[in-house]
Amino acid sequence: MRPVFRSSSSLSRIRWALRNQERYNSSTFSSKSRKLLIGANQNEALVNTNTCNSTLHSRLSFSRGLSAEAVEAADAAIKLTVSSSADVNRTGPLVEYERRISDGELMTGDICQLGALKELQRLHDQLVESVDTCRLDRYNTSDKSSRSRWFWSRIMPQSSVSPVKGLYLYGGVGTGKTMLMDLFFDQLPCTWKKQRIHFHDFMLTVHSRLQKHKGLSDPLEVVAQEIAHDAILLCLDEFMVTDVADALILNRLFGHLFSNGIILVATSNRNPDKLYEGGLQRDLFLPFIASLKERNVVHEIGSAVDYRKLTSAEQGFYFIGTDLSTLLKQKFQELIGGNVVARPQVVEVVMGRKLQVPLGAKGCAYFPFEELCDRPLGAADYFGLFKKFHTLALEGVPVFGLHNRTAAYRFVTLVDVMYENRARLLCTAEATPQELLEKIVTISDAKSMSPRTSSRSRKNDVSELCVDNELGFAKDRTISRLTEMNSKEYLEQHAITHKL
Repeated sequence: MRPVFRSSSSLSRIRWALRNQERYNSSTFSSKSRKLLIGANQNEALVNTNTCNSTLHSRLSFSRGLSAEAVEAADAAIKLTVSSSADVNRTGPLVEYERRISDGELMTGDICQLGALKELQRLHDQLVESVDTCRLDRYNTSDKSSRSRWFWSRIMPQSSVSPVKGLYLYGGVGTGKTMLMDLFFDQLPCTWKKQRIHFHDFMLTVHSRLQKHKGLSDPLEVVAQEIAHDAILLCLDEFMVTDVADALILNRLFGHLFSNGIILVATSNRNPDKLYEGGLQRDLFLPFIASLKERNVVHEIGSAVDYRKLTSAEQGFYFIGTDLSTLLKQKFQELIGGNVVARPQVVEVVMGRKLQVPLGAKGCAYFPFEELCDRPLGAADYFGLFKKFHTLALEGVPVFGLHNRTAAYRFVTLVDVMYENRARLLCTAEATPQELLEKIVTISDAKSMSPRTSSRSRKNDVSELCVDNELGFAKDRTISRLTEMNSKEYLEQHAITHKL
């Protein structure tokens, strides 16, 4: 029985498909070998795979006598080979996450985290494919082309919005947002124009640069160009807006940033629509929310697990009670060394400001609570402090309520900055982390609270509460971080980070 042959047109389509498949594999290999920083073994595997595919194609590229069954079987073999090589050599946050779980470095995959990882892997793959278009590789973007774009932008404003959308990742406290973003960031080539920074620190840098360019017609445009020159991929951790000055410039700033091709990856506790909720002049902030949602995929991590609270708690230096000044100073002296004398010091922070440190030695600073949180200080002062010191001894943290709301805001910011810098906290407090902020509530929480059935009246009960949306929303994060900072695991990581 004679073999069955495909028609001439069918054979043409087969040859066309095979030729294009070969070109695809060849270009994919060339792109990967040029753009990705891979090891010698991985590179060798890719070469061998490509050679194998080319051999298969050459054997199939004849014009007559090719049976339908042979074509289908060969095509399936090619697809399997390509798929297998892609799996073996695939990189990205999802691949690394699975490796860490198999090695026992992470707990078994959380279904909510896996959803976020798929989005991060999607972004990773798109960036790898679009590295030239997005101008991500700092060594492939010539100074001449950069100067040319700057020159023409002066004469004729141009937009170079990235074809790749970023990612806005939000969810509850302790769900692993920062860990996932860092996992994504670390899997990208070190030659790329990328930056990972805390939102507080980012905005401080913006304000500092605005001060430097004061007097220009649009200093924000210049600042955006400077940021884009250093980093096309911008990863911002803990995106939160509480300051009216930040709120008023974010829309124009990110308008310029997106026009300069910036790709944003952000983590936050808040849905974009809830950012700066109830803030002053929020109507001027709303266009920024629309822009944020347009240029980013918004994804929620819905996990109810707070991984920070799964650490070995009560291994740190959090002491509860009053009149513990002597104990705190004793512990502080033990940390710096018995023969070392701590003295007052001065720390320089951004824009020429200086912070007075009551006592400091060997990377450890000692402050009464009032000196650090009852004075007009902010994130800039705290970041400056922890660039010089890795440990803070804080005496007398009070229970927060309506009477000391401003101090509560500063304490929340202080804890955020300490956590970002992996600093160590040695403190005395009037109550546990949960009890310190118990009287801070959001508006919705206050509405749902029922009056207590005690001898105290409802009026007195409510008067003790501090109803503040932003502060109420931040308190869970602060409690979670204080808990983790008091754990054995955190202190071990602190020692590694600061090489103690």
